[in-house]
Amino acid sequence: MNNPQQLRYSKEHEWLSAAEEGVSTIGITEHAANALGDVVFVQLPPVGETVTAGETCGELESTKSVSDLYSPVDGEVTEINEDVVSDPSLVNTAPFEGGWLFKVKVSGEPDDLLSADEYTAFTG
Repeated sequence: MNNPQQLRYSKEHEWLSAAEEGVSTIGITEHAANALGDVVFVQLPPVGETVTAGETCGELESTKSVSDLYSPVDGEVTEINEDVVSDPSLVNTAPFEGGWLFKVKVSGEPDDLLSADEYTAFTG
């Protein structure tokens, strides 16, 4: 599996981009997307909601199961990916590109996020 080096990862299988003007993009990893199977429904936190690192903020439903979505950071949701709400299969086909889930104005970042290499070892 290809885990982009520029991202950081949570042990709950979310990825986090580096902040641009204080805003980071969040999605789930290819490992998580493969484990879920075909994603058929995505529930994301509404814009303006405050999310907390390690806390549930939405869910992903696949043909196999329903899985909680966790925020890897503290902050305020600034945008959700409407494309993935309309076409949840983007989570499977492009988890690091068009399948991103939401953006957060980061207010606090945990120190337990993993590098790409650490995440690869964690999932290996």
